[in-house]
Amino acid sequence: MIDEEFSNTIRITLNGGNSIELDQSRIHIRENENGLMAISYVAPYFEAVDIENFFDGVLTSEEVMMNISDTGDVAVRFMGMVDGRGKELPENLEHRIILLQEPVNLDPRENIQLTGFSRFKLKDDTYY
Repeated sequence: MIDEEFSNTIRITLNGGNSIELDQSRIHIRENENGLMAISYVAPYFEAVDIENFFDGVLTSEEVMMNISDTGDVAVRFMGMVDGRGKELPENLEHRIILLQEPVNLDPRENIQLTGFSRFKLKDDTYY
């Protein structure tokens, strides 16, 4: 049994060490079979502005670290952020969707794109 308490936040950390914590009670996470995650976040206006400012200089496909409930960092790629239109929300709430891509396989050697790259053949006819 685990003696430690889990936190109620999701922390996203950039390569420079800057991080932001999101309250899990305001989040819904959806994921497809390709590892694309949509983090739907409904928050007061000032928090939505903080999220936009945090991701302002982050490039698409840049690697960031995500930590859910202090269970450990997981490397994911930032794919963008969109405005969550279509929900009827009170005037002081905003809806943002953060798109993250996680590796399909946990072994990084299996996530290498083979098409478009040269393949080297060893003496025993195996490919690298």
